[in-house]
Amino acid sequence: MRTSCPAVPVPITAPSLSASHRWKVLAVGVAANASFSAAANGMPTTAVWLRSGYHLSNTELGVALGAMGLGVALTELPWGMATDRWGDRPVLLTGLLGTMLALLALLLWITPADGSVPPLWALAAGLAAVGVLGGSVNGASGRAVMRWFGAGERGFAMSIRQTAVPLGGGLGALILPSLASRHGFMPVFGALALVCALSAFLTWRWMHEPDSAAEAATGPHNASQGLSGVKPPPLRNRQVWRMVAAIGLLCVPQFAVLSYATVFLHDHGRLGLAAITAVMVALQMGAMVMRIWSGRHTDRRANRPAYLRGSALVALAAFILLGCIAWLEAPGWLLMAAVVLAGIAVSAWHGVAYTELATEAGGASAGTALGMANTAVYVGLFLTPVTLPHLLAASSWAVVWWTAGLVALAARPLFPKP
Repeated sequence: MRTSCPAVPVPITAPSLSASHRWKVLAVGVAANASFSAAANGMPTTAVWLRSGYHLSNTELGVALGAMGLGVALTELPWGMATDRWGDRPVLLTGLLGTMLALLALLLWITPADGSVPPLWALAAGLAAVGVLGGSVNGASGRAVMRWFGAGERGFAMSIRQTAVPLGGGLGALILPSLASRHGFMPVFGALALVCALSAFLTWRWMHEPDSAAEAATGPHNASQGLSGVKPPPLRNRQVWRMVAAIGLLCVPQFAVLSYATVFLHDHGRLGLAAITAVMVALQMGAMVMRIWSGRHTDRRANRPAYLRGSALVALAAFILLGCIAWLEAPGWLLMAAVVLAGIAVSAWHGVAYTELATEAGGASAGTALGMANTAVYVGLFLTPVTLPHLLAASSWAVVWWTAGLVALAARPLFPKP
């Protein structure tokens, strides 16, 4: 019976690390995820200017916005398996530096300049390359958190890590639309490349595998829970697959808001840059606060399955409300409030779900399980902006938001029962 998994070797020159080093590892995970989120969730906030700058229709805009998600979806599982095989540090460094180079390529060769507009295929290919390389941050940093933190802290720690998604998206929403509207997309891609470089430096400095003493100090069987051979590997674990499907479905309404809320507020609500930026920043900051609260709440109550099933119902209610407000042609301030509420409602559960999934898979297989989940998530990031314009053309914004709520409801029975 297999009782342990070979640890990734730590170079003999590496410093001796205590259990307190886990907070630096968590900081690296937050920085890495925020860097990629600034691109994945920040770029959609520039949708109005992306559409005009690259001369795109709504359908072509959906292809461009979905390309990054497609790139991540194609490579999340291989990145996760590579993390389990070689460790967090080399995977994060490779991915962050590669993402930086892909963004610099976009800056140099795929931006409108002097009346020349790059073709859609070039823009989509560049953004897909960012997704292919940037997807490395998800599984690697999540596996590191599972190995460095004990069972009583993991929900809180993973939720802090997951706040990096709205943190990066919020910073992107605060900075990128202004850059795009005033200076075009060269500074947009340049700013994103810079934050990836800074995160790569922090990874090089702080990301290390825990030694046996530090790992033991975080709690009993921290890294080896689930390694006794009782549970099948993630790719053959039915419960893991159910949770992967639930996570992917519950991300669809989130991506609907992140990808097209700016277009909705601009076209339907007739709102300007300042109002749109305020909405997207408030949404991301609210999601960040709620993710931290959710992790702490479920750690204390040990009720992650019940919380996840309840989150699907909360998301359904929020999107029904948003659809009704859109249908009633409500004033702009009410549209803004409804978008923020729906975005927060469908974003608060991430850290809890990823913790439950990684716990089910076991610490040594967490990279693979998280890679599976992120593949489902980013398939949704690709399909949602590609599909949404067709649904909008055939119906209305109200129907779009109601449909997103029904997708959230479909995730509920796939989460484990309390």
